[in-house]
Amino acid sequence: MSQKLIIFSAPSGAGKTTIVKHLLSVYPKTLSFSISATTRSPRAYEKPSQDYYFISVEEFRKKIDNKAFIEYEQVYDGLYYGTLRSEVERLWSEGKVVVFDVDVKGGVALKQEFQEAALAVFVKPPSITELRKRLLSRQTETDETLKERVEKAEIEMEFAPFFDEVVINDSLSEALDYSEKIVEEFISKKPQHNHHQHHKNITL
Repeated sequence: MSQKLIIFSAPSGAGKTTIVKHLLSVYPKTLSFSISATTRSPRAYEKPSQDYYFISVEEFRKKIDNKAFIEYEQVYDGLYYGTLRSEVERLWSEGKVVVFDVDVKGGVALKQEFQEAALAVFVKPPSITELRKRLLSRQTETDETLKERVEKAEIEMEFAPFFDEVVINDSLSEALDYSEKIVEEFISKKPQHNHHQHHKNITL
């Protein structure tokens, strides 16, 4: 099994987590979820070491110094998210294709790091208006966080061209079918040793 990764990124509320959970349940023998590390507290429904590795800010910063992360982001002071190199290597050693559910910056960073070995998928809401509606229906947002997420989403939408595939999540069943199709194609593809690829390098 060659070492492959599948990255799902999207603005918050576009539905990437639903798609990722679906794919993991359809291909349990092939795909495995890369658990990110974060310094935030677990939400009521989250299980440590299953949804996230919850670690202290101090520990996270120590890991940054030790180059333990493939990519990480400081969302605001004291709140970090990151992808541990050891997590990816653990899943590869089990012969799995690693699946990521990360924000847009993380997705671009992972694609740049792994290039041809990674399939980067951008999940797009049908519109910003619809995204706003979905975020409201979650009832987890204050006026302030809603405004922040919508503004962030408008910026994040501009990164779609840096991804290999775009899934528009208008009808969930269609989005799931299309995601299955692109994942199957990617998994069955032979690794290409083509050194003449032109990679889009962007700075965030």
